[in-house]
Amino acid sequence: MKVLVTGGAGYIGSVCVEALCDAGHSVIVVDNLCEGHRSAVDPRARLIVADLAERESTLRLVAETAPEAVVHFAAFALVGESMTDPSKYFRNNVSAAIHLADAAVASGVRKFVFSSTCATFGTPESLPLDEASPQRPINPYGESKLMFERVLQWYERIHGLPFVVFRYFNAAGASERYGEHHRIETHLIPNVLQVALGQKPHVEVYGTECPTPDGTCVRDFVHVADLVQAHLRALDPSAAGFFNLGLGNGVSVREVVAACRRVSGREIPVRELPQRPGDPPRLVASSERARRVLGWTPRFTDLEEIVSTAWKWHLRHPEGYPD
Repeated sequence: MKVLVTGGAGYIGSVCVEALCDAGHSVIVVDNLCEGHRSAVDPRARLIVADLAERESTLRLVAETAPEAVVHFAAFALVGESMTDPSKYFRNNVSAAIHLADAAVASGVRKFVFSSTCATFGTPESLPLDEASPQRPINPYGESKLMFERVLQWYERIHGLPFVVFRYFNAAGASERYGEHHRIETHLIPNVLQVALGQKPHVEVYGTECPTPDGTCVRDFVHVADLVQAHLRALDPSAAGFFNLGLGNGVSVREVVAACRRVSGREIPVRELPQRPGDPPRLVASSERARRVLGWTPRFTDLEEIVSTAWKWHLRHPEGYPD
């Protein structure tokens, strides 16, 4: 199948492109490289440097490449930044995504797979979160993702554009070749491992008095390779609708730091800070629908194993990608 992957030079996108190529698909990557990296793109894929914000060029690009499926990762994803510059998030995560959806409709794309987020749920009323849980975002990032989820629902109803939406919880880990390198790193595991590498003096832990077993926030970490396997399954014509992707067994920030210490064999100093406003104490997924409908079975279920894949990648790429 010919698959167009937006944001394929980013973290999850790069691992997805690798898996698509391994599965024999023909892959076209579209990325403006404002956050992605050229060297993160599998050489078996074709890279087109372009910006989805340019509507007419996006329409032409999709028409000329004629993909059978679109996998849309490209988005801004810094929660804090979205609270200070919401316009940036709505312009890119909604308006530019609509340009892509319009291009997909015009070119007869047979499947649109969208990378969404558990941030659409906001602060949960109950756990674990399933696909029917109330969606009440508490920041513009989550709101922008929810808005485009709704766009896809209307486009399916009006234009017949088949879609699959994946709401990730906490992506983590690395493949042998591709890992996590953000210009502004907000994810917990790479920040902890940067301390182990001696690149930061300590890891900052926000909140130690949460209503959780050890007082720190609990999150659901899922390996990036398992996430992308769900995307491959989404290309099946029968796959449709919304799916939460997580392991369903949350771990605390303290547990993550401890796992990183064991895996790296290095000291990792911690600096405790007050809990950030609007930071839910616990976020845990129910992925029962993905398991039942897609036959999705995560291979990486142990936190130390997930951390180990990330640590090995960071040891090989201590400064991340060269570009």
